[in-house]
Amino acid sequence: QVHLVESGGALVQAGDSLRLSCAASGDSFRGYSMAWFRRAPGAEREFVAATKPNGGSTYYADSVKGRFTISRDNAKNTGYLQMNSLKREDTAVYYCALGRAITSTIRSQSAYNHWGQGTQVTVGA
Repeated sequence: QVHLVESGGALVQAGDSLRLSCAASGDSFRGYSMAWFRRAPGAEREFVAATKPNGGSTYYADSVKGRFTISRDNAKNTGYLQMNSLKREDTAVYYCALGRAITSTIRSQSAYNHWGQGTQVTVGA
């Protein structure tokens, strides 16, 4: 079993940067694809970014491409989401997830069976 804990969420201003972390314990972190999803107020949870087990391939939602960077340190069992040039529409609860996702499913929530509790990111004007 895998236990995930996100951290790093905060209240920031538009244009600021923030880095989220996802610490994993339990089963082997390095064997899973890792993703970040988010749920904005009143909206469905949506895909943000993902990376394969070795961190060599990354995938992004169009809305964050060029501003967010996903990475992972398998030696530390930790994943990251660097968020730059934050916008008000990035306000959401951010979740990290692990799963045996493959390229065709890596953006799908159903490909992930381990989820964290989420961390709140609020971007003010």
